Amino acid sequence: MKLKFTILGSGSSLGVPRIDGNFGNCNPNNKKNYRTRCSALLSAKNFNLLIDTSPDIRHQFLQNKIKSLNCVFYTHQHADQTHGINDLRYFYLKTRRQIPVYANKATSKFLLNSFEYCFNNTSSFYPPIMKLFNLKKKHTFLKNKIIIKSFDVKHGSINSVCYTINNKIAYASDVSFINKKNYSQIYKLKYFIIDCLREETHPSHYNLDQILSLIKEIKPEITILTNLHNSLDYEKLKKKLPKSVFPAYDGMKLFLN
Repeated sequence: MKLKFTILGSGSSLGVPRIDGNFGNCNPNNKKNYRTRCSALLSAKNFNLLIDTSPDIRHQFLQNKIKSLNCVFYTHQHADQTHGINDLRYFYLKTRRQIPVYANKATSKFLLNSFEYCFNNTSSFYPPIMKLFNLKKKHTFLKNKIIIKSFDVKHGSINSVCYTINNKIAYASDVSFINKKNYSQIYKLKYFIIDCLREETHPSHYNLDQILSLIKEIKPEITILTNLHNSLDYEKLKKKLPKSVFPAYDGMKLFLN
């Protein structure tokens, strides 16, 4: 079965350009510098699994012609990963089936407090569109043809989640530290998609030097840098990187056999 992993959004929390049109150091003539907020999609025939509901999720679905949704997994509770949740209402209206949502305890608490109407009966006019499930260390779909594993990583003062898929790809869009005890779960994968906010250090995100050191230890075939700040121009960054490391861009597609 062929699986496709699409990076729907590759930008940091304010996107590129920012709301006032500021591109920072990014060349506005390069389409790969137009970055919406981070989310990703794992897809197979008649199956779509979404990671995070970025505030730009409607635009991302339209751009990638995504017309169905089976479930949602969350990495963490921050606004740039959750605030597009309401746009998924359409899929409930289309199928009349609640969308399964998987999140850790902190994210689940945030979702219930902030978007209760999505999960509970709060109005006779608007039934709940989603059903919340506890995130486990392992979930399977399509008769075990898709295996999603998860473990906690640090994202500044909170925990975020790193997901691995079929022991071939890892996705950690917001992370400042991965404990060495978890390196075995991301060792020598085909694709390693990882937060690389900027070149300067940041308390809640890996920077470029930290990522280049990390991949020397875990040895992925290909590394994709996401959650890119407007200080990182696509072409300039690409020229600095080793041959097996690439900047992400919106709509980037990776294939898993």
